[in-house]
Amino acid sequence: MRKKIATLFLFNLCILLLFNPFSFADSNEELTRIEKNFSKVLTLSDLLKYAYGSNPSIKASKESWKMFIEDYRIGKSYPDPQLMTSYFPDPIETRLGPQDWSLNLTQAIPFPGRLSQKGRVLEADAKIAKLKLDKTIRKIVTKVSASFYELIYIQNAIQIAKINFNLNQELVKISENSYADDKALFYDVSKAQAQTAQIQYDILLLEELEQTEKVRLNTLLNRAPDAGLGHARGLAFRKIVYELDEVYRLSRNNLEDILIADERIQQSEEIVKLSKFENLPSFKLGLFYAGIGDPDVPAPPKNAGDDAVGVQFGFSLPLWFGKNKSRISKALAGRQKAKAQKASVTNNIHSQISRLWFKLQNSKRLIILYRDNLIPQALRSVETAETWYRDGEGSFADFLEVQATAYNFQLSLARARADYGKTLVKLEQLAGVALDRKTVEAKGENKS
Repeated sequence: MRKKIATLFLFNLCILLLFNPFSFADSNEELTRIEKNFSKVLTLSDLLKYAYGSNPSIKASKESWKMFIEDYRIGKSYPDPQLMTSYFPDPIETRLGPQDWSLNLTQAIPFPGRLSQKGRVLEADAKIAKLKLDKTIRKIVTKVSASFYELIYIQNAIQIAKINFNLNQELVKISENSYADDKALFYDVSKAQAQTAQIQYDILLLEELEQTEKVRLNTLLNRAPDAGLGHARGLAFRKIVYELDEVYRLSRNNLEDILIADERIQQSEEIVKLSKFENLPSFKLGLFYAGIGDPDVPAPPKNAGDDAVGVQFGFSLPLWFGKNKSRISKALAGRQKAKAQKASVTNNIHSQISRLWFKLQNSKRLIILYRDNLIPQALRSVETAETWYRDGEGSFADFLEVQATAYNFQLSLARARADYGKTLVKLEQLAGVALDRKTVEAKGENKS
């Protein structure tokens, strides 16, 4: 378990790396250098580096981890000693003289081993906080990566739409000339104009979506919403090299939610042990000092006026056996709860992986379908329809219809590629490793 927790963090920002890992960027100089490139070309590695150093959720999670570390140091320390003094306006008369004031210094001492056991419980809290930091980093990596893939799709779709818009403008001119020569119907002219207007609307909509997606990216990077972002550099297609059952195993080994559940089970075991220590007595040591004045008597004793010093010792009496038994019963119930929660988390993760796996495979099939079959066929059909129309063997409306089909297929291919990339990064978030290459850690079996 400890080995898994220690090594898991190494994978947090490697989810979408193509070939080489990148180093973390948390210095202002590095962030400034990266930001200068944003207005020109966007790369995923730069975005992830910048997000690691600037995202407020990551910063908050880091500070939360530090808080739990300090809680551990505080919790396993001895209680503060107590100092109490008493002053007597009407001094108490004793044989040695009037007692004017007294001083008590006490120190509570828990039963031996109790503080160490409490430290183990708090140590688990610190480990869980560290895992939550890892989870936050992975979550931000996934969000930035998914947004980047979406931006690539939008920018590619704009490019496709503009090319087809220019082509359709030419078709409008052709239809108008053909209508003037009685080679086309007015319906053909109207359809060409309507199709061009639709593409123009697509461009407007896509440009607005592009700006919306850039705002989303900027908020993830903790930048101003309207801060400049340039063109997103496309990513190579990444083929997954794992089977579904291997992804299940990877998630059980690496996913923070499951590791947190494991840590809570271990913590519940320590709480059971701590509950037994709480049923044992705690001790108290003290020092008593009383200031004695000079006695107002004719024949004072030899040690008259000497201050009194005493040593105190005490301990608590855990006599309420019902309460003691309830402490242990509560701890045992917590242990069973932690085990049940792990089973629930694991089942839920398996369900999510199964759905994402289906979406990934379906997107892959769509990419192959559009890239290798439908688009080549549509482009050939466009050429054929154009030839038939020019030879008078086909209608202009058929030519327009085939052209619109090719345009829609091109958009669908861009959409399928974006969906594949977004689904892959979500699946990698659950697996805890990059799924396009196998690593030593990923090949290992679960040792816990």
